[in-house]
Amino acid sequence: MYKKNNKSRKSNFGGPSFGGGKKKFNKKNKSGGKYNNRNRNRNKFGGGAKIHHSKFICKADPILESAPYVPKNKFIDFKINNIIKENITAKGYVTPTPIQDEAIPFVLEGRDVVGIANTGTGKTAAFLIPLLDKILKNSAEKVLIMVPTRELATQINQEFLDFKGNLKIFSVCCVGGVGIYGQISNLRRAHNIVIGTPGRLRDLVDRKAVRLNEFKTIVLDEADRMLDMGFVNDMRFLMKNMAPNRQTLFFSATITKEIDKLIKEFLTNPEQISVKTGDTTRNVEQDIVRVQKGEEKIDVLECLLNKPEFSKVLIFGRTKHGVEKLSKDLIKRGFKSESIHGDKNQSRRQKALKAFSENQSQILVATDVAARGLDIPNVSHVINYDVPATYEDYVHRIGRTGRGNKVGTALTFVN
Repeated sequence: MYKKNNKSRKSNFGGPSFGGGKKKFNKKNKSGGKYNNRNRNRNKFGGGAKIHHSKFICKADPILESAPYVPKNKFIDFKINNIIKENITAKGYVTPTPIQDEAIPFVLEGRDVVGIANTGTGKTAAFLIPLLDKILKNSAEKVLIMVPTRELATQINQEFLDFKGNLKIFSVCCVGGVGIYGQISNLRRAHNIVIGTPGRLRDLVDRKAVRLNEFKTIVLDEADRMLDMGFVNDMRFLMKNMAPNRQTLFFSATITKEIDKLIKEFLTNPEQISVKTGDTTRNVEQDIVRVQKGEEKIDVLECLLNKPEFSKVLIFGRTKHGVEKLSKDLIKRGFKSESIHGDKNQSRRQKALKAFSENQSQILVATDVAARGLDIPNVSHVINYDVPATYEDYVHRIGRTGRGNKVGTALTFVN
């Protein structure tokens, strides 16, 4: 259990340039820009254009030992095909996580499901495992999985390949940043699962490469992030044109009025499951880094990155150009750095992400495209080199560290 720390909001990050207590907020300073055109009206869902520096300072709550979760089921107990069980065992899964334990039986029954769970709790397996079994029982079954980012789509597709093993079940991953004609070609071949981002899926529907009425099962994963990223109209378009008697699985880390409205709009008598374990930011030590007059921002950053504890660092910038320039500047200064942003095609983004995930590079510099839907292990620090546009963006960014029972650190540069 967590105990909320509501004491001093004063920064105490060491050194004359870092932290240093309260400072009067200049209302004329704006905290960021828009990172893509879909977000122009995001503020109506929360957040704002200005964030007081004090909101970037917060002590991590102590992580207390809790009794281990005792699942009701084991994977061998689920009424699924034995080949799937063998593939689950080969992947190293022994006992279900809470969301898997609670959701899989209802998905197998064909129920609509709303699953509320933190990122990194095993949601992907909670829907992939029972849906693979559903396809094995009916080879004509087609499943659509909608996600907010290319990286999450790729991660889900890889997990699908692991779980299906040698089974003759095929998927098509449909995301931007990759030529659409190759995806159209793949969609003409036999497949049961389509995984994609809302914008690309809608493009494929317009080109008649995807026929939505053929899909009787849909998964909306990270639905709150799709809403926050401005995909609500695409979501409604895709849902409206699907088979009316479909099974809908809806996963989100949060429940807001807007999310609750979508649940009522999209789902029929759903089974609601909540295994959320608390705020994802509670085990993140948060502080500010003050750049004093006369200091170069990148020099301050270099000083930080040379500290031994900064072992795996995710740095967020506001613009694609700025992110690319910062990554190249860090490489010139002797750091192993990669970058991810919207101007990079999907293969280059995946290569950069792979290098960072596998510790071949110390630093990943990214726009907010990496703040959502990525599960990167063992990130020691998140650094907001540019202040995020909204507080919601900030929360998503710093959620990339302090995963599971680990404590992470988030630092935000301010003038």
